[in-house]
Amino acid sequence: MISKLINRALLKVSGPDAEGFLQSQFSNDIKHIPEKEIQINAYCQHQGKIIAIIWVFKKNSNFYLSFPGGLKEIVLTKLNMFKLMSQLNIEDYSSIINQYGVIGENRNNAFKINDNLSLLTTRDNLSDSDNNSEWELACIKDKLPDVYKSFSEKFIPQALNLDIDLPGVSFTKGCYPGQEVVARMHYLGKPKRRIFRFTSKFEVSIGDFLNVNNTSSLKSSGQVIRVAKKDSEFQFIGVFEVSHIRGHIFLNDDPTKSVNIIDE
Repeated sequence: MISKLINRALLKVSGPDAEGFLQSQFSNDIKHIPEKEIQINAYCQHQGKIIAIIWVFKKNSNFYLSFPGGLKEIVLTKLNMFKLMSQLNIEDYSSIINQYGVIGENRNNAFKINDNLSLLTTRDNLSDSDNNSEWELACIKDKLPDVYKSFSEKFIPQALNLDIDLPGVSFTKGCYPGQEVVARMHYLGKPKRRIFRFTSKFEVSIGDFLNVNNTSSLKSSGQVIRVAKKDSEFQFIGVFEVSHIRGHIFLNDDPTKSVNIIDE
Protein backbone atom coordinates (compact mmCIF):
# COMPACT_ATOMS: atom_id res chain seq x y z
CA MET A 1 0.00 0.00 0.00
CA ILE A 2 1.30 3.47 -0.84
CA SER A 3 0.22 6.90 0.32
CA LYS A 4 1.17 10.25 -1.16
CA LEU A 5 2.78 12.33 1.56
CA ILE A 6 1.34 15.76 0.96
CA ASN A 7 2.89 18.95 2.34
CA ARG A 8 6.28 17.38 2.91
CA ALA A 9 9.46 19.28 1.99
CA LEU A 10 12.41 17.74 0.18
CA LEU A 11 15.83 19.41 -0.01
CA LYS A 12 18.82 18.22 -2.01
CA VAL A 13 22.25 18.92 -0.51
CA SER A 14 25.21 18.34 -2.81
CA GLY A 15 28.85 19.32 -3.20
CA PRO A 16 32.22 18.30 -1.74
CA ASP A 17 31.42 19.64 1.75
CA ALA A 18 27.86 18.29 1.97
CA GLU A 19 28.61 15.32 4.20
CA GLY A 20 30.79 17.22 6.66
CA PHE A 21 28.32 20.08 6.84
CA LEU A 22 25.33 17.86 7.61
CA GLN A 23 27.44 15.91 10.09
CA SER A 24 27.96 19.16 12.02
CA GLN A 25 24.24 20.04 11.98
CA PHE A 26 22.26 16.86 12.69
CA SER A 27 22.06 14.44 15.62
CA ASN A 28 22.89 11.19 13.82
CA ASP A 29 26.08 9.97 12.13
CA ILE A 30 25.73 11.15 8.53
CA LYS A 31 28.94 9.34 7.61
CA HIS A 32 27.23 5.99 8.18
CA ILE A 33 23.91 6.24 6.36
CA PRO A 34 22.99 2.68 5.30
CA GLU A 35 22.49 2.16 1.60
CA LYS A 36 18.84 2.36 0.50
CA GLU A 37 17.74 3.37 3.98
CA ILE A 38 16.37 6.45 5.69
CA GLN A 39 18.43 7.79 8.57
CA ILE A 40 16.37 9.59 11.20
CA ASN A 41 17.92 12.82 12.47
CA ALA A 42 16.96 15.55 14.89
CA TYR A 43 17.81 19.10 13.87
CA CYS A 44 18.19 20.82 17.24
CA GLN A 45 18.68 24.36 18.46
CA HIS A 46 21.34 25.23 21.03
CA GLN A 47 19.23 24.07 24.00
CA GLY A 48 18.80 20.60 22.50
CA LYS A 49 15.14 21.17 21.52
CA ILE A 50 14.15 19.69 18.16
CA ILE A 51 13.43 22.15 15.36
CA ALA A 52 12.56 19.35 12.93
CA ILE A 53 12.94 15.62 12.53
CA ILE A 54 14.77 15.09 9.24
CA TRP A 55 14.66 11.90 7.18
CA VAL A 56 18.04 11.78 5.44
CA PHE A 57 18.89 9.47 2.55
CA LYS A 58 21.70 9.35 0.06
CA LYS A 59 21.50 8.87 -3.71
CA ASN A 60 24.32 9.25 -6.25
CA SER A 61 26.56 10.93 -3.65
CA ASN A 62 23.88 13.55 -2.95
CA PHE A 63 21.94 13.93 0.29
CA TYR A 64 18.17 14.41 0.48
CA LEU A 65 16.34 15.82 3.48
CA SER A 66 12.63 15.06 3.95
CA PHE A 67 10.54 16.74 6.67
CA PRO A 68 7.13 18.43 7.19
CA GLY A 69 6.62 21.28 4.75
CA GLY A 70 5.53 23.79 7.36
CA LEU A 71 9.11 23.90 8.62
CA LYS A 72 10.78 24.39 5.24
CA GLU A 73 11.60 28.10 5.55
CA ILE A 74 12.87 27.64 9.11
CA VAL A 75 15.14 24.74 8.15
CA LEU A 76 16.38 26.42 4.97
CA THR A 77 17.19 29.64 6.83
CA LYS A 78 19.13 27.80 9.52
CA LEU A 79 21.07 25.63 7.06
CA ASN A 80 22.01 28.63 4.91
CA MET A 81 23.04 30.59 8.00
CA PHE A 82 25.55 27.92 9.03
CA LYS A 83 26.93 26.86 5.66
CA LEU A 84 29.16 29.98 5.44
CA MET A 85 31.97 29.26 2.96
CA SER A 86 31.24 25.53 2.62
CA GLN A 87 31.30 24.15 -0.90
CA LEU A 88 27.79 22.86 -1.16
CA ASN A 89 24.42 23.57 -2.76
CA ILE A 90 21.04 23.39 -1.05
CA GLU A 91 18.18 23.03 -3.52
CA ASP A 92 14.45 22.85 -2.91
CA TYR A 93 13.03 19.76 -4.63
CA SER A 94 9.67 19.87 -2.84
CA SER A 95 7.68 20.66 -5.99
CA ILE A 96 9.88 18.57 -8.30
CA ILE A 97 9.82 15.16 -6.65
CA ASN A 98 6.76 13.49 -5.13
CA GLN A 99 7.09 11.57 -1.88
CA TYR A 100 5.11 8.43 -1.07
CA GLY A 101 4.90 6.38 2.08
CA VAL A 102 5.03 2.62 1.46
CA ILE A 103 3.46 0.22 3.95
CA GLY A 104 4.39 -3.45 4.09
CA GLU A 105 5.85 -3.70 0.58
CA ASN A 106 9.32 -4.14 -0.85
CA ARG A 107 9.92 -1.67 -3.68
CA ASN A 108 13.27 -1.50 -5.42
CA ASN A 109 13.37 2.29 -5.51
CA ALA A 110 12.13 2.88 -1.95
CA PHE A 111 14.26 3.83 1.04
CA LYS A 112 13.61 1.76 4.14
CA ILE A 113 12.49 3.54 7.31
CA ASN A 114 11.90 0.40 9.37
CA ASP A 115 10.77 -3.16 8.74
CA ASN A 116 7.27 -2.03 7.73
CA LEU A 117 7.61 1.51 6.34
CA SER A 118 9.56 2.97 3.43
CA LEU A 119 9.81 6.25 1.52
CA LEU A 120 9.44 6.27 -2.26
CA THR A 121 10.48 9.37 -4.23
CA THR A 122 9.61 9.86 -7.88
CA ARG A 123 8.81 12.56 -10.40
CA ASP A 124 5.76 10.53 -11.44
CA ASN A 125 2.27 10.82 -10.00
CA LEU A 126 1.32 7.37 -8.83
CA SER A 127 -2.30 6.25 -8.97
CA ASP A 128 -4.13 4.51 -6.13
CA SER A 129 -2.15 6.38 -3.51
CA ASP A 130 -4.86 8.12 -1.49
CA ASN A 131 -4.32 6.16 1.73
CA ASN A 132 -3.08 8.88 4.04
CA SER A 133 -5.07 7.65 7.04
CA GLU A 134 -3.54 4.19 6.66
CA TRP A 135 -0.07 5.74 6.57
CA GLU A 136 -0.75 7.74 9.73
CA LEU A 137 -2.09 4.65 11.49
CA ALA A 138 1.02 2.69 10.49
CA CYS A 139 3.29 5.47 11.79
CA ILE A 140 1.34 5.59 15.05
CA LYS A 141 1.60 1.82 15.46
CA ASP A 142 5.38 2.05 15.03
CA LYS A 143 5.60 5.18 17.22
CA LEU A 144 7.28 7.09 14.39
CA PRO A 145 7.27 10.77 15.45
CA ASP A 146 7.30 13.94 13.41
CA VAL A 147 7.71 17.54 14.55
CA TYR A 148 5.35 20.18 13.19
CA LYS A 149 5.58 23.94 13.44
CA SER A 150 3.13 24.13 16.35
CA PHE A 151 5.55 22.28 18.64
CA SER A 152 8.92 22.93 16.98
CA GLU A 153 11.65 23.69 19.55
CA LYS A 154 9.66 22.10 22.37
CA PHE A 155 11.03 18.55 22.88
CA ILE A 156 14.49 17.07 23.25
CA PRO A 157 15.30 13.91 21.20
CA GLN A 158 14.82 11.60 24.20
CA ALA A 159 11.24 12.78 24.68
CA LEU A 160 10.47 11.55 21.16
CA ASN A 161 12.19 8.19 21.77
CA LEU A 162 14.91 8.96 19.23
CA ASP A 163 17.46 7.31 21.52
CA ILE A 164 15.54 4.05 22.01
CA ASP A 165 12.80 3.19 19.49
CA LEU A 166 14.61 4.81 16.56
CA PRO A 167 18.35 5.17 15.95
CA GLY A 168 17.98 8.94 15.66
CA VAL A 169 20.89 10.08 17.83
CA SER A 170 24.57 9.16 17.80
CA PHE A 171 26.41 9.70 21.06
CA THR A 172 29.84 9.15 19.49
CA LYS A 173 29.78 11.29 16.32
CA GLY A 174 30.87 14.63 17.78
CA CYS A 175 29.38 18.10 17.97
CA TYR A 176 26.14 19.47 16.54
CA PRO A 177 23.78 22.19 17.85
CA GLY A 178 22.42 21.15 21.26
CA GLN A 179 24.74 18.13 21.49
CA GLU A 180 25.94 18.91 25.03
CA VAL A 181 22.37 19.06 26.38
CA VAL A 182 21.33 15.84 24.62
CA ALA A 183 24.47 14.01 25.76
CA ARG A 184 24.11 15.23 29.35
CA MET A 185 20.60 13.81 29.52
CA HIS A 186 21.85 10.51 28.09
CA TYR A 187 24.75 10.06 30.49
CA LEU A 188 23.64 11.89 33.62
CA GLY A 189 19.87 12.23 33.54
CA LYS A 190 16.65 10.35 32.93
CA PRO A 191 13.98 11.64 30.53
CA LYS A 192 10.79 12.76 32.27
CA ARG A 193 8.77 12.33 29.08
CA ARG A 194 8.55 9.61 26.44
CA ILE A 195 6.27 8.71 23.52
CA PHE A 196 3.32 6.43 24.25
CA ARG A 197 0.39 5.20 22.17
CA PHE A 198 -3.18 6.07 23.13
CA THR A 199 -6.77 5.67 21.97
CA SER A 200 -9.85 7.76 22.64
CA LYS A 201 -13.49 7.81 21.63
CA PHE A 202 -13.34 11.62 21.76
CA GLU A 203 -12.02 13.77 18.92
CA VAL A 204 -8.28 14.30 19.11
CA SER A 205 -6.08 16.75 17.17
CA ILE A 206 -2.34 17.29 16.87
CA GLY A 207 -1.26 19.68 19.58
CA ASP A 208 -4.00 18.73 22.06
CA PHE A 209 -2.85 18.57 25.66
CA LEU A 210 -2.86 15.39 27.70
CA ASN A 211 -3.64 16.00 31.35
CA VAL A 212 -3.65 13.83 34.44
CA ASN A 213 -4.97 14.38 37.96
CA ASN A 214 -2.54 15.42 40.67
CA THR A 215 0.28 16.36 38.31
CA SER A 216 2.83 18.96 39.37
CA SER A 217 3.09 20.24 35.78
CA LEU A 218 1.97 23.82 35.33
CA LYS A 219 -0.14 23.12 32.23
CA SER A 220 -0.22 19.48 31.31
CA SER A 221 1.57 16.18 31.38
CA GLY A 222 1.86 15.72 27.63
CA GLN A 223 0.87 16.62 24.10
CA VAL A 224 -0.52 14.81 21.05
CA ILE A 225 2.00 14.72 18.20
CA ARG A 226 0.38 12.35 15.67
CA VAL A 227 -3.23 11.22 15.28
CA ALA A 228 -5.50 9.24 12.96
CA LYS A 229 -9.08 8.01 13.12
CA LYS A 230 -10.01 4.36 12.66
CA ASP A 231 -13.71 3.58 12.58
CA SER A 232 -15.16 5.49 15.56
CA GLU A 233 -11.91 5.60 17.51
CA PHE A 234 -8.98 8.00 17.49
CA GLN A 235 -5.50 6.49 17.72
CA PHE A 236 -2.53 8.69 18.48
CA ILE A 237 0.94 9.02 19.92
CA GLY A 238 1.76 11.64 22.50
CA VAL A 239 4.69 12.83 24.54
CA PHE A 240 3.76 12.12 28.14
CA GLU A 241 5.23 12.21 31.64
CA VAL A 242 6.52 8.75 32.51
CA SER A 243 5.73 9.14 36.21
CA HIS A 244 2.01 9.72 35.52
CA ILE A 245 1.41 7.04 32.90
CA ARG A 246 -0.84 5.00 35.22
CA GLY A 247 -3.02 7.94 36.16
CA HIS A 248 -6.38 9.07 34.80
CA ILE A 249 -5.36 10.70 31.51
CA PHE A 250 -7.70 13.10 29.70
CA LEU A 251 -7.77 15.73 26.97
CA ASN A 252 -7.42 19.50 27.24
CA ASP A 253 -8.25 19.92 30.96
CA ASP A 254 -11.56 18.05 30.57
CA PRO A 255 -11.64 15.00 32.91
CA THR A 256 -14.71 13.63 31.07
CA LYS A 257 -12.66 13.17 27.88
CA SER A 258 -10.61 10.16 28.92
CA VAL A 259 -7.91 8.51 26.84
CA ASN A 260 -6.53 4.99 27.14
CA ILE A 261 -2.90 3.99 26.93
CA ILE A 262 -2.39 0.95 24.72
CA ASP A 263 1.27 0.27 25.39
CA GLU A 264 3.85 0.97 28.04
